[in-house]
Amino acid sequence: MTTTQPVALVTGASSGIGKSAALALVEAGFRVIGTGRDTTHLTPPEGVTFLDLDVTDEASATAVVAQVIERCGQIDVLVNNAGIGSAGAAEESSVVQAQKVFDINFFGVLRMTNAVLPHMRARGSGRIVNISSIVGFMPQPYMAVYAASKHAVEGYSESLDHEVREYGVRVLLIEPAWTSTAFDANSVSPDLPLDVYAQHRQVFAEYMADAVKGGDDPSLVANAIVAAATDSKPKLRYPVGQSGRVGTMRRLVPARMFDQQLRKLNRLPA
Repeated sequence: MTTTQPVALVTGASSGIGKSAALALVEAGFRVIGTGRDTTHLTPPEGVTFLDLDVTDEASATAVVAQVIERCGQIDVLVNNAGIGSAGAAEESSVVQAQKVFDINFFGVLRMTNAVLPHMRARGSGRIVNISSIVGFMPQPYMAVYAASKHAVEGYSESLDHEVREYGVRVLLIEPAWTSTAFDANSVSPDLPLDVYAQHRQVFAEYMADAVKGGDDPSLVANAIVAAATDSKPKLRYPVGQSGRVGTMRRLVPARMFDQQLRKLNRLPA
């Protein structure tokens, strides 16, 4: 079956940024397939069809992409939104825990991308929109594992975009700042907590809770996703909220001054 509507596949669409993106894409005229690990108990919004997907399972990723193509005849846009947060000092996360974060945040993107790319190349068109973060380009104490996973998404996306552009496919990055979602509540806590970091970890937890509470509405990120999906001349990066200002500061402000400001913001000793 084919459709006259463009088709968007959005991972992690049951809540937060993913849900807002799915709704915004419907409003923009897309037929939207949203995914979650278990969507059987969810009522999909009008215009959205839910499918179960585990991005850590290659067979699941391949099967969902094949199912969408069978149902709709095409996938015009893949939004890789599924992800998980993590907090705590770098030393407090075991390698096994860090691998689990990467398995979702980075390798999940890779699995979904590998599943959809042959279809997009064959059609000669497509957009892969990867959700990064302000910490994908800015260091953030007590988020080292999460930041590393988003740095990986940034490097992977920019490299891949060069490789597939000649086949009509673009790979684009959305860079949200702190966003008003359940990000902090759903973040992974360190599995090897150390007393030496306890005080600063608590300070960071309070800072993050305030930042998320006062963060951007997910609809702002959704608008950037729609722009990436529809712009006739898309940009590689779409900063959202404070991301653009912070990115400019990091490029223009002397490194020592930026470092001092970051430490001050996180209440770390000079």
